[in-house]
Amino acid sequence: MKFTVGQIKRNAREESFPFEGKVQVNELETMNNDIRKIEPVHVEGMYSIQGEKIIFSFTICGKMILPCARTLVDVPYPFEINADEVFSLSPFYGKEEEENNIHRLDGEVIDLDPYIMENVALNIPFRVFTDDKEAYEQAIVKGDGWEFTSGTEEDETVDPRFEKLQSLFSDNENKE
Repeated sequence: MKFTVGQIKRNAREESFPFEGKVQVNELETMNNDIRKIEPVHVEGMYSIQGEKIIFSFTICGKMILPCARTLVDVPYPFEINADEVFSLSPFYGKEEEENNIHRLDGEVIDLDPYIMENVALNIPFRVFTDDKEAYEQAIVKGDGWEFTSGTEEDETVDPRFEKLQSLFSDNENKE
């Protein structure tokens, strides 16, 4: 999704100008994250000029496939992200603009694609869970030297190394 500065100045002279389109972000699938598959995202928003700044306010909608944190099955995760990106037309770009996430404009074209991908990558959830009961039933719960427990089950068996201590506790209870 590219815009020229001339086009922006022409369209957004006095008021905000709307834009809309689809953006391919499947490059995110190859990065080191949990995204297994991502469809092209729908981007809709407005841009305006305020002094020496061009402000893009937009919404990114799409769906990605992530692994379930418990079963590792594919979980469709729909998302909607609101984002604002500000670009400076001023030749005087300093530390203050950099700290406020105002992007330096190099050339006459603004390419929003990297900023759209960045916003999607920053909003990947830490973990997702499937609602599919069948996936939980088919999930592997035991392996070589490990076993999944829910934490709600009480294990009444005593570790053989602590059996002697257990007898001390029962002796103290008998005395009282």
